[in-house]
Amino acid sequence: MDAYIEALKAYQTFNPAGWVALYRVLPMWAGIVCGALGLVLLLMGGGRLFRLVAGPLGALIGLAWTGVLLARFSLTGMDPRLPTLAAAVLAAVGFIFPPAIIYLAVGIPLGLLGGEIAGPNDFILGFAPGLILGGLVAVVLSRPMSAIISSCLGAWLLVIGGMAALHHFSGLVGALARQPWGIVLAAALFAVAGSIYQILVRPSPEEVEKQQAERQRLKKRKEEQRAMEKRWDVTRK
Repeated sequence: MDAYIEALKAYQTFNPAGWVALYRVLPMWAGIVCGALGLVLLLMGGGRLFRLVAGPLGALIGLAWTGVLLARFSLTGMDPRLPTLAAAVLAAVGFIFPPAIIYLAVGIPLGLLGGEIAGPNDFILGFAPGLILGGLVAVVLSRPMSAIISSCLGAWLLVIGGMAALHHFSGLVGALARQPWGIVLAAALFAVAGSIYQILVRPSPEEVEKQQAERQRLKKRKEEQRAMEKRWDVTRK
C-alpha cells in the first residue's frame, strides 16, 4: 500500500516522469483491469456511469491535493491522516452528488494555477477566482465536462494499464517510459478522441431515454394493433 501512496504523490506536482512511473507498481492483472476500465470510461464514462467515476475521482482528489492545499495555505502540524479522511469524504460526495466533484476537479487545478501566477505572497488572490469561477463554469457545463473528465481519466488508465500489463514481456515499455512526454501526448490524444466521441457522437442520457420511450410506444402500438386484428378475426368468424 505504501508503494501506491508514494507513486500517487508524484501527481501532487508537475512531474510527468513520476506520473508515468505509476505503471511499475501495478501487477499485470491490475494493468489489464485498468486498461479495460479506461476503455469503458473513454467510450461511455460521461453518461450515467459518471456517478461511479466521481466516487474514486473524489478519493484521488483528496489523496493528491489535500496535502498540497495545506502546504500552500501554510497549515502545518495537521493530522497526517487528514488526506485519507478527505479522500473518504470526497468519495462519498462523488457517489451522492457528482457535480461537486466536477467543481473540484476543474476548480482546484485552475485555482492552483492562478495562485502560482499570483505568487506566494498573493496566492489566495489567484487561487480563489480560479477555484470559484472555474468550478462554477464546469458545473454549468456538467455534461461535456463529465465526458472530458472521464475521457482524461480513462485515457490515462488505458495507457498506464497497458504499460503495466506489458512491461514484463517487452523492454519497449521501459524505453517508452524514458520519454514521459510521449506517454502524456499519447494519453492526451486518446482523451481528445474519447471526448469528441462522447460529446458529439454518443447520444446524451436524455436522448437515450427519449429513444427508449419511443421504442416502448411503438411496441405498445403494435401490440394494440395485433389485439385489434385478433378481435376483428373473432368477430368475422
